[in-house]
Amino acid sequence: MMDEIIEEEEYTSQINSRTLLRILELTKPYRLWVAGFLLTIMLVSGLDSFFTYLSKRIIDEGIVAKDPNTLFRISLIYGSLIILQALFVFGFIYLAGVLGERIRYDLRKRMFNHLQDLSLSYFNQTPVGWIMSRVTSDSERVSELVTWGLLDSTWGLMNILTASTFMILINWRLALIVMAIIPILIFVAIQFRKKILVEFRLSRKFNSKITAAFNENITGVRVVKALSHEEESMNEFAKLTSQMYSSSYRAAWLSALFLPAVQMISALAIGSIVLYGGLQARYGMITIGGIQAFVAYITFMMWPIQDLARVYAELQHAIASAERMFSLLDTNPEVLDRPDSISDWKIRGDIEFNNVNFAYEDDVPVLSEFTLKVSAGEMIALVGPTGGGKSTIVNLMCRFFEPRSGVITINGIDYTKLTQEAIQSRIGVVLQTPHLFSGTIKDNIRYGRLEASNDDVEQASVLAGAHEFISSLENGYDEQVGESGNMLSTGQKQLISLARAVLSQPDIFIMDEATSSVDTLTESRIQKGMENLMKGRTSFVIAHRLSTIRKANRILYIEGGKIVETGTHSELLNKRNKYYRLYTQQFRHELELEYGPIYTG
Repeated sequence: MMDEIIEEEEYTSQINSRTLLRILELTKPYRLWVAGFLLTIMLVSGLDSFFTYLSKRIIDEGIVAKDPNTLFRISLIYGSLIILQALFVFGFIYLAGVLGERIRYDLRKRMFNHLQDLSLSYFNQTPVGWIMSRVTSDSERVSELVTWGLLDSTWGLMNILTASTFMILINWRLALIVMAIIPILIFVAIQFRKKILVEFRLSRKFNSKITAAFNENITGVRVVKALSHEEESMNEFAKLTSQMYSSSYRAAWLSALFLPAVQMISALAIGSIVLYGGLQARYGMITIGGIQAFVAYITFMMWPIQDLARVYAELQHAIASAERMFSLLDTNPEVLDRPDSISDWKIRGDIEFNNVNFAYEDDVPVLSEFTLKVSAGEMIALVGPTGGGKSTIVNLMCRFFEPRSGVITINGIDYTKLTQEAIQSRIGVVLQTPHLFSGTIKDNIRYGRLEASNDDVEQASVLAGAHEFISSLENGYDEQVGESGNMLSTGQKQLISLARAVLSQPDIFIMDEATSSVDTLTESRIQKGMENLMKGRTSFVIAHRLSTIRKANRILYIEGGKIVETGTHSELLNKRNKYYRLYTQQFRHELELEYGPIYTG
């Protein structure tokens, strides 16, 4: 998967006019800003060319003609225009900078908001790294294109246009020679830039692979040493570094060759101008200042041509970034609220699955004609083999997904007639792997109900069995949890997650193997918190440790997307079927862990 992502990141599309138009449409809210910075850059460019023309007049009318008054007057104009140009330079840099930030902000906000609307299936199928790249690097590249890329293109084109205009005014014959060489310069510059950019992209690609390999080798160092694979790791690393060196070397070689190649063509143009201009000067067809101006204009146009070549080469990659970014924005949620859906609805907890069929992928059914009726206040436990459909049942109930066929009702109404928020805001979920956000313990618990007071947070923690360990911490509820809660143990994170669910005061409660990765003492605390939360609420418990579900009103053994067995704990044990075998096997395993092997026969 990593290689596929890296390959995709290095993909260079052709220039797609439709995508380019969509990129330009991003500037619509800021038309005045765009017009402002384009106008100022055009004025700066025009003044650049005019300064060269003034230099011609200083030479011809002031120095050669030995006229100090004219020399002073033109120099005064020159100095005044330089001050004016400085103001224009400030203007276009300020306007382009602000515009770039606003477009970048708009793009990231649009993508982030759109991600909130996408269904859970999108995140199951899309790597986090891919999404992060769209929101960060791709938005950066596109915003750079519509600001600095557009600015550089305008500056380059205006410089060539204004310089060509002044050259025609000075001597149209010499101007034709220069104009014949400009397309050659542009072609050579574009070809070099494209090749250099390809090599730099290859170098980046191999660098990404090296980073990934380095990370895997360090994090998996115990496995590497245990299997004595150090030499294989070094050989793989050497191969990748060799490939990166080769592409970096080619990029450096082409970069070193680029400027001399452009300078050689420019030197040819300058030589032609000096030779032909010198012959014309003998007959009074051009002045010394005119020849100097032509040489300055040719040198002056080298940089705009290089900028145009760079922008053209980077345009392809910016369009590739835009295509990936727009693909995210164009993705429609699989689960959508109806236009007339109900948002204000009190959920009592009566839930019914009626002949529900569901599959994550076509032709791979997960639930088949699944039927289940749950009364308000019931505790339903779901057990069975991995892949049987337990998590799918609660995911459908939360409306993270919708049935392919069949109906799910809440309080007797088809739940697709309710908004997703109306359902999901009334459901409390505690997962097997709890997720905490960076911040304090208090902030993470309050995430269950943002308007909750400190007393509410503490009361929820008491009910969840988390208050005792929180109080023992140095900063109590103000203790920082670290990124993803990495400063706390799994059990502590689970208790905080449970307190968060308690604070949200849900109508329906879901525990998804919440005690499978904690010790026995923490499990008993979580179980006590669960009992407090489940009082009077409809609840679903997906259990790995069957000791946590003995008090369930009903236990459903799910296998192959169907209910194979149902009953209370004692009823299922008396049946001596699948649940009985699962329970006795787990009970035996726990006894062996505590007392050692148990011998029979």
